[in-house]
Amino acid sequence: MAFFDLKFILAQLMDFLPSYEFHRCVQQYNGNYKIKSFSCWDQFLCMAFAQLTYRESLRDIQACLRAAQLKLYHLGIRGKVSRNTLAHANQVRDWRIYADFAQTLITKARKLYINDSFGIELDQTVYALDSTTIDLCLSLFPWARFRKRKAAVKLHTLLDLRGSIPSVVIITPGKVHDVRILDQLVLEPGAIYVVDRGYIDFARLYRIHQTGAFFVTRTKNNFRFRRLYSQKTESESIRFDQIIVAHNFYAKRDYPAKMRRIRYLDAVTQKRLTFLTNNLSLPALTIADLYRYRWHVELFFKWIKQHLRIKAFYGTTENAVKTQIWIAITIYVLVAIVKKRLKLDQSLYTILQILSVTLFEKTPILQAFTEMPYTNQILLADKQLKLFE
Repeated sequence: MAFFDLKFILAQLMDFLPSYEFHRCVQQYNGNYKIKSFSCWDQFLCMAFAQLTYRESLRDIQACLRAAQLKLYHLGIRGKVSRNTLAHANQVRDWRIYADFAQTLITKARKLYINDSFGIELDQTVYALDSTTIDLCLSLFPWARFRKRKAAVKLHTLLDLRGSIPSVVIITPGKVHDVRILDQLVLEPGAIYVVDRGYIDFARLYRIHQTGAFFVTRTKNNFRFRRLYSQKTESESIRFDQIIVAHNFYAKRDYPAKMRRIRYLDAVTQKRLTFLTNNLSLPALTIADLYRYRWHVELFFKWIKQHLRIKAFYGTTENAVKTQIWIAITIYVLVAIVKKRLKLDQSLYTILQILSVTLFEKTPILQAFTEMPYTNQILLADKQLKLFE
C-alpha cells in the first residue's frame, strides 16, 4: 500500500465500527435533526478521541484536535471542533443513540469471545452481576442526589466472563438498590448468574430458578434454613455440601424449592465462605470457583475507571453524563474487538496505551502493535516516466 493511501490509525480504528448500525441508531432518535455542520458522528469521534487519549476537559479536546486541524477531515470529522458545540451536543443529543450503538458492538464482541475460557470449562454462559458507584458533586449534579451532601450515579453491569464483555449496562441514580436491577434483566435459561450478598432477595432468586437459570451467591449470617441431607464432599477445601430449604416464613414463601449450601475453606487465608445456589449438579468446588471468578466484574470496574474517562465529566446534565459513560463503554468493547480480530497478544491496557500515542500516525494498525519496523514506501506507477536508470 502506498504511503499516501494509508489512513490515520484513528480512522483505521473506526473502520472496525459498523457505520450502518451507528447511522441507524442516529435515525431512530432523530439525532441529526436540524443539524447542519456538527453531526452525531463528529460528536462521537471527538468523544472517542477524548476517551482514547484521556483528555481532561472540553477545552483540552478542542485544543488537541485544533492542533491537528489539517488531519481532521481525513479522520472523519467534518464539522468544526468547538468546545461550545461539543458541550451542546452532549447536552441535547439523546444518549440512547450511543447506548444502542454500544449494545450492537457488545453483541459482536460476545460472538468473538464465545469460545474463550475464563478458567472454568463449562458449556453454560456465566455472568457476574455487580455495580460501582461514581461520585459526583451535588452542586453541579443536583439531579443525581445520593445523600444529603453527595451526588452519585451507579453503573450496574452484567459481565459475560468469557472475554469480560459487559452484556448489560444500566445507569441509575446512586439511590437505586442493587437488587432492583434483577427485575430489569432478561434472564437466559441455562445461564449462571454469580452475585454477592447484596442481591439476596428470595422472590427474585426464585424467578431466576423458574426461568431455568442458576444463581451462585454467598449466604447472609442471619439466614435460617432446614437441612434435608448432606452430600459427599470431593475436596478437603469443601467442609460440607448440604441440600436445604429456607426455614424463615417469608423466605420459605418466596422460595419454596430446594437449595444447596456449600462451606468452602480457603487454604491460604483460612477464611470460611458459605455459598448458596440452586444448581444441584455441579461439583461443589466448581461452585466455589465460580464465585471466585466474580471478581472479574470488579476488575472491569477498576479498569474503566483507571484507563477511561468516567470519573470526571465534560458536562453536568444527565444526558451528558450518560453519553460520556456509554461512549467509554463503546471504546472498551472496541478495543476488545480489535484485540480479537487482529489476534493480538497484548493486554487491553497495552493496546489502549499504544493507540493513545499513535492515533495520528499513518501506519498500518497491525504494525503499530508489532516490533517490526515499518518503512514508508511510495510505489511508482508502471507507466511513470523514469528519468534515471
